[in-house]
Amino acid sequence: MVVRRRTVAWEGELRPLLSMAGSVPPYYREVYEAICCKREDRVQRNVFHTLLNRTELPTAVQNQIAEIIECKEEPISRSVLYKALVLIAFAQQGKQPSAKLLENVTQDFPKPELGAPGELEAVRMQAQANPILVCRSLPELMAIDTVEVELIPEKKGLFLKHVEYEVSSQRFKSSVYRRYNDFVVFHEVLLQRFPYRMVPTLPPKRMLRVDREFIESRRRALKRFANLVARHPFFSEDELLQVFLSFSGSDVQNKIRESFRGVGDEFMTCEIATTAKDLLPPDIQAQFGASRELIRNIYNSFHKLRDRAERMASRSADNATDLLLFGKELSTLGSDTTPVPSWASVTSNTWGLLRQALRGLSVEFALLADKSAQQGKREEEEVVEKLSIFLDLLQSYKDLCERHEKGVLHEHQRALQKYTSMKRQMMSVTVQSKEPLSVEQLESRIVQQENAILNMELRNYFSMYCLHQETQLIHIYLHITSHVLTAFIDSQIQGHREMCEVWNDLKPKLGCLLPNGTPSPPVSPRPGAWHNPSTFFPQ
Repeated sequence: MVVRRRTVAWEGELRPLLSMAGSVPPYYREVYEAICCKREDRVQRNVFHTLLNRTELPTAVQNQIAEIIECKEEPISRSVLYKALVLIAFAQQGKQPSAKLLENVTQDFPKPELGAPGELEAVRMQAQANPILVCRSLPELMAIDTVEVELIPEKKGLFLKHVEYEVSSQRFKSSVYRRYNDFVVFHEVLLQRFPYRMVPTLPPKRMLRVDREFIESRRRALKRFANLVARHPFFSEDELLQVFLSFSGSDVQNKIRESFRGVGDEFMTCEIATTAKDLLPPDIQAQFGASRELIRNIYNSFHKLRDRAERMASRSADNATDLLLFGKELSTLGSDTTPVPSWASVTSNTWGLLRQALRGLSVEFALLADKSAQQGKREEEEVVEKLSIFLDLLQSYKDLCERHEKGVLHEHQRALQKYTSMKRQMMSVTVQSKEPLSVEQLESRIVQQENAILNMELRNYFSMYCLHQETQLIHIYLHITSHVLTAFIDSQIQGHREMCEVWNDLKPKLGCLLPNGTPSPPVSPRPGAWHNPSTFFPQ
């Protein structure tokens, strides 16, 4: 019902654009007829995304068009597709897509360059005939939703303090309060609904000796978990996610359990579950083994990268602390009020001049400390967190592979062993010519076991089907590497540039510390100084 109201609302928005039926070019109708699903009289989202990719427009422009028409949650109607075609045509002309462009369209609809309708029908058939393919890019996945998880002021229970989080979703335009145990229930039900998908793990609860650092680390981990789930191409379409992110009642745990009690897992609800075998490549087992080995190696390398990035961010923070303390010590020296003995200042007032100069240096060192701290924070948020979210995804893939082997495969093997045992027992009973009732009971049990084996085989193939898709998802997320490296390089450039500016501002202030501007002696000996020791002690 909600979906229908939204569609009607969009068509109402487009009515001024489409008020003159004769102004819609035949090409627009031909495109719609070529790519729409005949059964639903709508364009499926994966078909539309394939059409967008065909335009060869930059990914950012494609995302803008998809965002303007809001094609994230439902199939696309005729009028909304016409709106998208207008934006595509303008973008191909070099114009920036925007809702305002549509307001200026009256009679002359621009024609997008998409190819002949016959070619577009092939696009639809290709997209619909290959449901095993995940036709999404990393920017498209990121655009599905952005979830923020923030700490709210600490509350006290009857006996223990507990931490609460404000969870907000851009997609659902919602903001709700959640406790850690709410995440636990959501995770449990999600795993029951999607046992053959990559379900990220939750951070540990750790009830005893919970300090501020642990709470912040857990908040970041919960945010990564929420975004990975919200941006998953299959989780994002399930009602369970919407309940968790938008239900504002007092007991979300009970709401989740009651709403999805008795609902089968993905195998029971997916239309193609029983035909998944026909969609798999013939060498799927070999591909699975190779992919698992590759992703294990990728995980190990990214784990080391994340550890090094954490150490670099930590060093920036430590450097900030050292610079601040260095400046404070200079300030302490400059503020020393101990009287200077007269015999020590007979020929010069070095200590007085030095104190005056040192008092002013602490400000610059505080600024240096601030710049170093900012660099450490940038690297923590933009480098370490991006590496961590990819590692969380890789870990969930490893967990999925273990579930596949220890769950589906082992259950299938046990069912086959049980079936073999029954067949032997049946043969023994037949040979010994026992009572007909015993034979009938065994036959009934064998039939039941055959059905169980068939179900296990179908689940095994569906599990491989899901693994195939989840492997594609891992490779889509591999593009995060370029984002990580770009963020790291930009942070280093910005940090060194800002620090260099402060150091350059600081250097002229040292002039008063040197008598008559005399340069300081070199720390290391000059070339050839070893042959002339007197150069170490200038006269």
